Order: sequence, then structure tokens, then C-alpha cells
Amino acid sequence: MDYFSQSIKQAIRTVPDWPKPGVAFRDITTVLQDKTAFRKLIDAFVHRYHGHKIDAVAAVDARGFIIGSALAYELNASLVLVRKKGKLPFNTLVEDYELEYGTASVELHRDAFKPGDQVVLVDDLIATGGTMLAASRLIRRIGAEIVEVAAMIDLPDLGGSAKLQEEGLKVYTVCSFEGE
Repeated sequence: MDYFSQSIKQAIRTVPDWPKPGVAFRDITTVLQDKTAFRKLIDAFVHRYHGHKIDAVAAVDARGFIIGSALAYELNASLVLVRKKGKLPFNTLVEDYELEYGTASVELHRDAFKPGDQVVLVDDLIATGGTMLAASRLIRRIGAEIVEVAAMIDLPDLGGSAKLQEEGLKVYTVCSFEGE
């Protein structure tokens, strides 16, 4: 792990036993509140994609919006919001995904991309991968191409990154909390 990744990881607050006993919640608000850590985070993504032809950054509701908006601005790309079902006001496509206890849905405007658009899909973290998989399926249904799925944090013990890679997606995360 490089210096920037390590400093960002150290800026993430771990809240034990939240929202339930046995869960170690990775709180990104401490990164956002630390102006140096936040700049390093955005710079890590910008440097990753600078020089690539990126047409759009698709950001997942809601914390992905924070990273996605800054990244889209820096890459001179459009920002597309992947929202929870019922939050978008125009014609949408919907994709359901499995949760630990039930299902959820994300949606995307049908006209969010043009076929062939090069897209980076971002969120704050990758846990089980359900939300990112559903979002990637929506993007592909429109005909856009996903350059990479990106997040600040990977929780590899939950298997999400592996599931995304099994779907043929490239995955990039700034830091990882494996076995922690």
C-alpha cells in the first residue's frame, strides 16, 4: 500500500459494533472532514483516470455522490447519479439486487449515457458488491462501457470485489480492510 493509501486508511474511523454487534463500521466522514485526506483521496482517483477517455462518472447513492462529483469535475466528465428506486423523476431503468435480508433496487435515467460511453462507476466502499453489480448492469443495459468500478474502501472478506471481477469488471480501491 502506498503512502497516500495508507494515510487515507488511517483517516477512516472504525466504529465497533455499529449498526449491530460484531460489525466494524468504516466511517468515511473523518476523511471528508480532513481537508488533506479528502484531497489525497480525490487525487488518487484523478491520477488513476487522468489521460483515459472518460465520458462519465456514475456515482452510487448516496456517499458515492461525494467522490463522484469531485472526480467528474476533475476529469471534465459528466456526472450520472445511480439512485435508490423512486428517487429519479424521469424515465428510468431499474435493477433489483439481493441484500442480507431481502432485496433492494437502484435506478438510472434511460438517457443517462450514449452507447459506447466510457464510464467509471464509483461508490464509497465495496462490501458484498450487490449495489455495484446492479448499477453496472444498468449501465451496460444502456450500452455504455464500464472502464472500472472504483471505491475508497474494499472489504474483501465480504466478497464483493471478487463478484465484480467475476462479472468481468476491473476493480480499483484506494484502501482495503481485510481481516480487520
